[in-house]
Amino acid sequence: MGAERSTADILNAAVQVRQAARSAARGAAGVDAVLAALSEVAEYDHASLARWDPLRERHTTLAGCYPADATAYIETRLHRDPVFAVLRDPNRGGVWLREVPWHLLAASPGFREVLRPLGIEGGVAQCLFAADGRYVGMLNLSTRRPRPAPDATRAAVTLLTEALAAAVALPHADEPAGRAAARPRRPGGLSPRELEVLAHLTTGRTNREIAERLYVTPRTVGTHIEHILAKLDLPNRAAAAARAVAWGITPSG
Repeated sequence: MGAERSTADILNAAVQVRQAARSAARGAAGVDAVLAALSEVAEYDHASLARWDPLRERHTTLAGCYPADATAYIETRLHRDPVFAVLRDPNRGGVWLREVPWHLLAASPGFREVLRPLGIEGGVAQCLFAADGRYVGMLNLSTRRPRPAPDATRAAVTLLTEALAAAVALPHADEPAGRAAARPRRPGGLSPRELEVLAHLTTGRTNREIAERLYVTPRTVGTHIEHILAKLDLPNRAAAAARAVAWGITPSG
């Protein structure tokens, strides 16, 4: 595929990616078909779709074509790389390699030890989040030479993240795999604000400290925690924090 492809071509290819991702999420097709379809949206020499396992605290590659050492880095070390904090920000889209500040790349073992030896000069990394806010995995696409990414390609990669997240997501930790399709979009029926409070409980912060970060009153935080415990049928905030960790729910900052 070349940069001369039209916006219509790229968007039509993105539709094929979405369909492949939906089939993978239903178990009707493999995740490798998703990567194959993505090659028509964004050029790559190496690619991977990896699932985040919050209990084992590592990624697992579901489909990919990186060399073994690069795959091992993605699976076991990427989440501790200094650049990952930038990648993990749910408020931004994919991070394109050529736009990462040099000082961040210089601090990144992944760039120095893995990408640079492979001759990687371009590509994108995109963290994937489920609709309930859980971090569920990651897309990595790399090229060995600079290749311009058309605006349509950038937009398509961003817009496809929900479908890609569904394709790689694990079921909730307390739910049998066969019931994954039936679970609510938000765990335990929690509201978006309750999910934010739940995420902050994993840090051990007090109600006042959480309130300062969410720009609400400590009393409001206390009310949210009462609702969280009631909805999840948990005895205390420590149990709620443990549930959040099992679900992979952590603060974005």
